[in-house]
Amino acid sequence: MSERTFEELLAKDGRIVYTTRGASMRPMLTQSKSVVVIERPKGPLKKYDVALYRRGDKYVLHRVLAVRDGWYVIRGDNTFALERVPFKAVVGVLTQFTRKGRTVSCADPNYLRYARFWHAIYPLRLFKNRARRFVYVTLKRLGLLGPLKKLLGRR
Repeated sequence: MSERTFEELLAKDGRIVYTTRGASMRPMLTQSKSVVVIERPKGPLKKYDVALYRRGDKYVLHRVLAVRDGWYVIRGDNTFALERVPFKAVVGVLTQFTRKGRTVSCADPNYLRYARFWHAIYPLRLFKNRARRFVYVTLKRLGLLGPLKKLLGRR
């Protein structure tokens, strides 16, 4: 029996429940620990919705940051690149998730505050990421990365 696509499962059952893979939505979703419920969209998604969409032969779960004419601006909570995703590529929307034994509805006001906050601090997260990369590259170019790792007991 061949594997069924998410589109087929959503068409048949109206929703799918699965354990996440990947780190692009951390800290909200943790690989192999968070369980998500995805439903068919009932219309165009809104800002801060988490879309399940198809990128080539893979499925991706990322947050909508803006809605444009026929496409969404999307980014994972733990990524820095924006994506342009056509409406037709979106197959589902996150409606709830379970993390650390607690089920969270994506309609919950506390969850929505979290989503807005996480988006608002993006410039700080980007700065931290670039600063870490700058320090790493500088230490490597100066030949200090190996000795520093040795000193700290890291491989």
